[in-house]
Amino acid sequence: MSAGDEKAALRRELKTLREEAHARDPDAGETLASKFPLKLFERYGPLVAGYLPIGSEIDPLPLMERLEGEGARLALPRLETDGSMTFRAWSSNDALEKASMGLRQPIESAEMVHPTLVLMPLLAFDGHGTRLGYGKGFYDRTVSGLRVNGRVFACGVGFHAQMLDQLPAEPHDQPLDWAVTERGSVPIFMMRTFKGDGGPNDNGPSAA
Repeated sequence: MSAGDEKAALRRELKTLREEAHARDPDAGETLASKFPLKLFERYGPLVAGYLPIGSEIDPLPLMERLEGEGARLALPRLETDGSMTFRAWSSNDALEKASMGLRQPIESAEMVHPTLVLMPLLAFDGHGTRLGYGKGFYDRTVSGLRVNGRVFACGVGFHAQMLDQLPAEPHDQPLDWAVTERGSVPIFMMRTFKGDGGPNDNGPSAA
């Protein structure tokens, strides 16, 4: 089996794992919101990019509503016609349009913004900050651009069951700085510092 086939098989397995976690606790997003440490918003806000959940993704909307109540400006991802992903300003009353992969996204005229705190969906993550997404690379490319051009803090959002011991990493992968689940926080950048395993991709809070 090729490396690509192995990763595709891993994604199918992890999607099933996430579906099982969601079925066990469909309201986990509410719990996660209550456990999110506001110190992260105080340090890395005020512009927060979230997402609208698809399928079994944990729901970040309760957390986004909580942060908006604390003064956050919110944004959502938008897939552009050139294949890139941008973040556009958004509030709960703003219009959305349908996009590929079942996404709902801000309309083209919504203001393009550069978030300083990015809440990222995932299939799995590990304690090194490796995040496994859907394989399209949208978040990796976009977060890489944000890190080059300014401060940004990448926070994975998922179920506790999605945290694995180790995931395969590639040079283009953008590491998470933190993760939050229905059981609480995983302070990834502190864990990397403690383990001394920062590498060439480790652009976390030092870039924030």
